[in-house]
Amino acid sequence: MCGLLGYLTVDTSGAPEGTTAEAIAAQLHEALVCQRHRGPDERGTWHDEHMVFGFNRLSIIDIEHSHQPLRWGPPENRQRYAMTFNGEIYNYLELREQLTAEHGAEFGADPMFATEGDTETIAAAFHYWGPEAAARLRGMFAFAIWDTETRKLFIARDRFGIKPLFLATGPGGTAFSSEKKSLLDLLPQLGLGDALDPRALEHYTVLQYVPEPETLHRDVRRLESGCYAWVEPGQAPKITRYFDPRFRVVPFAKPGEVTAQPPTTRPRPAAQRPNTAEYRYREIAEALEDSVAKHMRADVTVGAFLSGGIDSTAIAALAIRHNPNLLTFTSAFEREGYSEADVAAETAAAIGAKHYIRTVSPEEFAASIPEIVWYLDEPVADPALVPLYFVAKEARKHVKVVLSGEGSDELFGGYTIYREPLSLKPFEYLPKPLRRLAGRLSERIPDGTRGKSLLHRGSLTLEDRYYGNARSFNDAQLRSVLRDFRPEWTHRDVTDPIWAMQGRDWDPVARMQHLDLFTWLRGDILVKADKMTMANSLELRVPFLDPEVFAVAEKIPVDQKITKDTTKYALRRALEDIVPPHVLHRAKLGFPVPLRHWLRGPELYDWARQQITDSATDHLLDKTAVLGMLDAHRAGTSDHSRRLWTLLVFMIWHGIFVEQRIKPEIQEPTYPVSL
Repeated sequence: MCGLLGYLTVDTSGAPEGTTAEAIAAQLHEALVCQRHRGPDERGTWHDEHMVFGFNRLSIIDIEHSHQPLRWGPPENRQRYAMTFNGEIYNYLELREQLTAEHGAEFGADPMFATEGDTETIAAAFHYWGPEAAARLRGMFAFAIWDTETRKLFIARDRFGIKPLFLATGPGGTAFSSEKKSLLDLLPQLGLGDALDPRALEHYTVLQYVPEPETLHRDVRRLESGCYAWVEPGQAPKITRYFDPRFRVVPFAKPGEVTAQPPTTRPRPAAQRPNTAEYRYREIAEALEDSVAKHMRADVTVGAFLSGGIDSTAIAALAIRHNPNLLTFTSAFEREGYSEADVAAETAAAIGAKHYIRTVSPEEFAASIPEIVWYLDEPVADPALVPLYFVAKEARKHVKVVLSGEGSDELFGGYTIYREPLSLKPFEYLPKPLRRLAGRLSERIPDGTRGKSLLHRGSLTLEDRYYGNARSFNDAQLRSVLRDFRPEWTHRDVTDPIWAMQGRDWDPVARMQHLDLFTWLRGDILVKADKMTMANSLELRVPFLDPEVFAVAEKIPVDQKITKDTTKYALRRALEDIVPPHVLHRAKLGFPVPLRHWLRGPELYDWARQQITDSATDHLLDKTAVLGMLDAHRAGTSDHSRRLWTLLVFMIWHGIFVEQRIKPEIQEPTYPVSL
């Protein structure tokens, strides 16, 4: 887990002044300082006449070696490739064995690998398998490989978007980085500007995050999850999608019926693959257990985050089988109803883990926001990232790696919204004119009246009503606060390309899951997980987001995901012998934040009002309307907490990255190499 930075110049003969590789390499230091928290253990740079690499390393595997930027090559040119890599490859040992068996003889007495790490494995895999190597990697990654012979750059990002990679291409070349802030100072050399993207801002206010590949800076984009790109000097990246998480549902066999199912990525003889419910549950448990075992590979101590839910509990319960001295961590607030600390402590005791609780005060919460937003790069209006930041800070005192339960809801059907198709099923039998009539009737019903929302949503198609797992503002509310509201910029800009990727026979829940894998998961969940842990130089690993786990999750039929009584039904059945009973059927809560109460009270009201007043965003937002929302919220006439938080996070982001009025004090990381 590290921070990478690269700059590919144009042809040296026509390079604008200050954009040669030598000039860029001389300027790289400050850009690397911006992301030093991602890798405080060591820093490295390398360049030739076209390519410049910079790297901050957090040493996890092969600590004494595997320095980056790394060089590797085949026998005829052992220095052919230069590369940087952020992430972890959990099947690197198996891939090294395969590569050595297939090609090791070519090297004669010279060893194929000079280190014991996973970085060299990627370089060798790329040499022999080409772009296909990305699909063979079982892990989280963003990496860049420069071929010094063909003068081509290859960059790739993991299947689900666990690791970030920002891109900017202009007349001066192409730059990429793990942190957007590291690119901002390089924009002039690229011949680019720092103008904001108004469409990305509108998407953010609706969705609570900036959807990929957008960023709030018009000239900076992201390489999307599951994609790789080729880049040549002076040319724009040529991007290819190598992974689309498609759901190929295989219904469970009826009682007394046994059928073979399609093989997973770990083929088994057909006789060992019956389609009975009991076997399918066992297959889920085995895949998850194998994933956790692979995710425990490290040369440093591995701990686990632990909430009161089934996901983190399952990960911790499996992890302690490999490390009996497992340490677990959770966060809490003092307000009743906003803490799972007691449940998490009970779970830790049940599985035998040593447990740590970090309680966050309202004062700490408010004081930390500028620093947290600086680490985020892009605004994410999810208040749960604040307790995540503090629990990561606590965990880093004791461990260098933590496991966590992100991704389970998207793979196994864990969000309550996935049950909506059950409640809206009757509307599917209505003719379209009657559904439209139901929508018109809902408009006449006063707000707050029971049944209004059901009637309205039932009148819409899934494509029109489903934004992903969160929505902050509706059009009327957005029109009241955005100076340049554009009704033609809708969530359909984001969702339509994803709907188009789906199979015609997919059920509504599978379609919603697929959409969330491309929106909510990689836009909110994984961003806050990566940014808040890396802010504390802590590596976070997510065993649910593993190709082998997805291979079993993608086949689960809808009636094994969602029932009228519960979510993630098949997963709960699979974990009956793993998760303690007090958690197995407990409702999801996560890291809840008492934001609604604090914005009405002395904890955050005055703070919020000051942020709005001080912000120089009058050209973008109607601050009078925003202050009116704050006062209405305080009076209790409306609950504007999530909308206010969305705007407050943006205002602070704007104060840091645009106005440069807010200057968070970012401490120099001082963690030891090993822990």
